[in-house]
Amino acid sequence: MEKNSIFMGLHHGSLIVRDLDESLKFYCEIIGFSQNLQRPDMEFEGAWLDVGAQQIHLLRLPKTEQGSNRPEHAGRDRHLAIHVTQIEPIKMNLENKQLSYTMSRSGRPALFCRDPDGNGLEFIQV
Repeated sequence: MEKNSIFMGLHHGSLIVRDLDESLKFYCEIIGFSQNLQRPDMEFEGAWLDVGAQQIHLLRLPKTEQGSNRPEHAGRDRHLAIHVTQIEPIKMNLENKQLSYTMSRSGRPALFCRDPDGNGLEFIQV
């Protein structure tokens, strides 16, 4: 795999919030972001915020901490999402290094994994 040849840019960053209404007031009324109403219906409350061509996703989920309390699927935790032209090279590299990952539960072409510090990463094929 040629370095950086498949990476296109950052799609969104996610933040876990305890009070969605309070967070929306802060991000939309104080900071000035716009709420993107295209958020799909999911098993938990949340909101998508437009930040130029990128987004911040607010997730109202139980707070997770570093270490063993992190959910296996990084999409249910703080993570960065990155557009890619291909998922397969990333998937193969993770498998070759015997590193765990999960695929999107919605069926879309997205792969989730964690870095060595437990930070969540999402790679979305476009």
